[in-house]
Amino acid sequence: MTVITVPYGNESIDVNIPDSNMGDILMPCEMEVESTPEELVKNALANPVNSKKLSEIVTPNSNVAIIVSDITRPSPSATMLPTLLEELKSGGCTEENVTVVCALGLHRQQTEEEIKKILGPLYGNVRFVEHNKENCVKVGTTSRGTPVEISKEVYESDIVVCTGNIEFHYYAGYSGGAKAILPGVSSNNSVITNHKMMTLEEATTGNIDSPVRQDMEEAAQIFGPDFLLNVVLNSKKEIVRAVAGNIIAAHRKGVECVDKMYKVEVEPADVVITATDVSKGMNLYQAYKPLDNAKMAVIDGGTILLAAPCREGFGHEIFERWSRQCSCPVETIEKFNSNFEFGGHKAAFIAQLAMKHDLLMYSEMPEKDVQDVFFKPVPDIQQAIDSIIAKNPAVRIHFMPHGQSTLPIQKSRI
Repeated sequence: MTVITVPYGNESIDVNIPDSNMGDILMPCEMEVESTPEELVKNALANPVNSKKLSEIVTPNSNVAIIVSDITRPSPSATMLPTLLEELKSGGCTEENVTVVCALGLHRQQTEEEIKKILGPLYGNVRFVEHNKENCVKVGTTSRGTPVEISKEVYESDIVVCTGNIEFHYYAGYSGGAKAILPGVSSNNSVITNHKMMTLEEATTGNIDSPVRQDMEEAAQIFGPDFLLNVVLNSKKEIVRAVAGNIIAAHRKGVECVDKMYKVEVEPADVVITATDVSKGMNLYQAYKPLDNAKMAVIDGGTILLAAPCREGFGHEIFERWSRQCSCPVETIEKFNSNFEFGGHKAAFIAQLAMKHDLLMYSEMPEKDVQDVFFKPVPDIQQAIDSIIAKNPAVRIHFMPHGQSTLPIQKSRI
């Protein structure tokens, strides 16, 4: 008997699987943590990619905007910011000239406790503002027709520093880099125009040439941020690599690290059990990411079981509305194809998966809500697995504990 430990919010759940049914435990190829987070960040700042050092870019009179991720991202802003601030100070810039801008994109505002977590020791010592998607300045248009409309707060800054973490993203290929600009501090119109490209075939997880990312990077180049600081995290959310410098060139160095750590070869199984980390498990809108990765490790007609608390429920008003209004996957997909609406895309993506797989969910959402988005609610993971095995004693089950960061690559496609 194999005992797997399924992450569930801040807790975990042990599940017993007979050895004859146990497939692979799909785990990242973790890098060793060779230095302290501060040393890794400091070293990256001292060795920027295709860029001057940040301390050589700023002046004592520079007004600096540092763009940070919101609470739905695992980016360790509280760890990065103090070292980043020291680099600015070495160039003559003072805390009084620094504004930390939270890249909300189209997400909700942060609570005061969440702001404290984002800023860490800098809370109360630096100016902090949240991006207002209604208060933007147009600076151009991409070749794909996306208006480049940037936060006025950021636009009026002398120096713009983008921060974040790099991991897989289900239609932008990867997070980090230019995503701090678009969608991070862009207008509603900019974000929606860009995100419509998510329906294109090339807009997939782990594809650096995703048209969505290419458009984001073109938008960033039109605006012209001055510097990037990104980190790569292991499954314990520890910094294992930091990259700094040019917003595209430095990002690519981080992407190389992500691929080495998190792309995993696999033969598809009948069932995949997957879970998400704490930040992505807050609501179903964010918890989709491990679901999208898990589809690469399961056969057509197979089963995906997602464990995610989703204490905030759907996590997005439009996503929730679409889920409640559409009675079947086909209706959802048809609605999406005829009427793109940001937020509705998540309902359509789940509907596409539900057309090919059985979707099970262990969560704290009401059963009706789970069913509205085409999952079957399960009250107990062990019972659900036992039932699957009872129906098919030869079933093969993969386990993917770090679903949001692990990207299975089918061996037949290599």
